[in-house]
Amino acid sequence: MEKKATIKNNDLVNCPVTATMGVIGGKWKILILFLIGNDINRFGKLNMLLRNISKQMLTTQLRELERDGIIRRVIYPEIPPRVEYFLTEKGQALLPVFTALREWGNKYEIEQEAVAMG
Repeated sequence: MEKKATIKNNDLVNCPVTATMGVIGGKWKILILFLIGNDINRFGKLNMLLRNISKQMLTTQLRELERDGIIRRVIYPEIPPRVEYFLTEKGQALLPVFTALREWGNKYEIEQEAVAMG
């Protein structure tokens, strides 16, 4: 079993989890990265699947992820230009985290269904 981290004096400023959440935290980034990691890499498709996100917010989130080196944007010289997003090596390192979150979510849903059924 992995040793638990010790947080002294409530020092969450220098905590690695705080650093991670600073990059991928928020309502949309994890979902955006999950979709890009599953080859949903065009703006229109991302916008369609993330039903409640505005185009402006999606653009902002994609720019922040690109700025932080998590995704890269590729513009194809076509008319009209085609833009696709891909995980960088740093972004691909997050895939096991997404797998763990998906597995936890599946287990949680099953447990919640069992509780609801009595």
